[in-house]
Amino acid sequence: PDLLPACDGEAATLSFLQDVVDILLQYVVKSFDRSTKVIDFHYPNELLQEYNWELAEQPQTLEEILLNCRTTLKYAIKTGHPRYFNQLSTGLDMVGLAADWLTSAANTNMFTYEIAPVFVLLEYVTLRKMREMVGWPGGCGDGIFSPGGAISNMYAMLIARFKMFPEVKEKGMAAIPRLVAFTSEHSHFSVKKGAAALGIGTDSVILIRCDERGKMIPSDLERRILEAKQKGFVPFLVSATAGTTVYGAFDPLIAIADICKKYKIWMHVDGAWGGGLLMSRKHKWKLNGVERANSVTWNPHKMMGVPLQCSALLVREEGLMQSCNQMHASYLFQQDKHYDLSYDTGDKALQCGRHVDVFKLWLMWRAKGTTGFEAQIDKCLELAEYLYNKIKNREGYEMVFDGKPQHTNVCFWYIPPSLRSMEDNEERMSRLMKVAPVIKARMMEYGSTMVSYQPLGDKVNFFRMVISNPAATRQDIDFLIDEIERLGQDL
Repeated sequence: PDLLPACDGEAATLSFLQDVVDILLQYVVKSFDRSTKVIDFHYPNELLQEYNWELAEQPQTLEEILLNCRTTLKYAIKTGHPRYFNQLSTGLDMVGLAADWLTSAANTNMFTYEIAPVFVLLEYVTLRKMREMVGWPGGCGDGIFSPGGAISNMYAMLIARFKMFPEVKEKGMAAIPRLVAFTSEHSHFSVKKGAAALGIGTDSVILIRCDERGKMIPSDLERRILEAKQKGFVPFLVSATAGTTVYGAFDPLIAIADICKKYKIWMHVDGAWGGGLLMSRKHKWKLNGVERANSVTWNPHKMMGVPLQCSALLVREEGLMQSCNQMHASYLFQQDKHYDLSYDTGDKALQCGRHVDVFKLWLMWRAKGTTGFEAQIDKCLELAEYLYNKIKNREGYEMVFDGKPQHTNVCFWYIPPSLRSMEDNEERMSRLMKVAPVIKARMMEYGSTMVSYQPLGDKVNFFRMVISNPAATRQDIDFLIDEIERLGQDL
């Protein structure tokens, strides 16, 4: 009750916020201190019992509120820690953090120029620049920042469907033929999720075979398209992946573009994970052909290290998102305003309320320049190659696929000494299956580092190491390998 807008609340407010900032700054410094834990792990029931988290009738004191802030950060996972390798989004960028604080203080909504003038213009400028980097002439086209890659992919489906059958907007799915979409068996689950949400159905998403490196096989794509057409289905979208979640594979975009052109199908590129490579002169060849896509998902919150969340959908044809999504709400998008209405972008979004996600990316881009992002990305890819070279011939390691990684995903099994002389049979497989989960659990108990694992297809649990944190060094890679060996020796 003593804080602003209370009268004479200024002093109390400033000292409270100063205390909060001190707590945050300590956390930031700790995040980069390798002698601190990545995670102070407790089981859910322990955490629930150890503190009182319940909401009460009566207010708490500001001292207690500050304590709540401290406690929350005490058990938070330090995703900016140089030894946190668990997800595709890692790191803690100082300029991005500052931008996020500013965004929260401004606390506005992205739907109109009227209430978000600078942010709306920055979104316009930034999306145009991203489209330019995709390779569309003059950065032409359209786009939007959405709440994550899954939603960006869903937008692509929505727009592709509308482009082919505009009547679906009013009449619904009953008015149009049975649609089918195609994506690789290694693609992100969000493609199926989008099909379920849009009423297309998961059975209408046809999974295309991949080669041993996880890339979509174009001849299989063409075969399945013809098959679907023979059954009377209408192919409306191919979602190619640039940087798959597990292997970090890049689908052959040029071959896929040729097929999409031949059969007049919308080509979407899910570059949520791999899109950042467009910033690097050395690595952007992996997305050759992306300029031929009709739409592209690109998540700066992954490889580029922008704070969560920051995901863009880019669309080559201008005006399509607007006609697909607009509802002309007259209390928000009045047509008789005194400025250029083309900057009222809210009606092309699915959301009404939309968070300002662009400012973090824009401010970081100003602070680093394209070359700064390039250096950061090149460094992460170099570290992945360092890890690959370190373990490819090391005793106790087996690579999941041959050859150096295309992205920062390095997939491998750790083989404990007890399994090294065993012949490759069912029993060895079922024992190997249990190794990664036990090592991961021990890692979390110790709090020393975090790395992801999963099975895939006929392959039992393996580690998937990803590097997107510019703070990581070769020493951190060495540490991870030593830690896996230390925790897995006795298995």
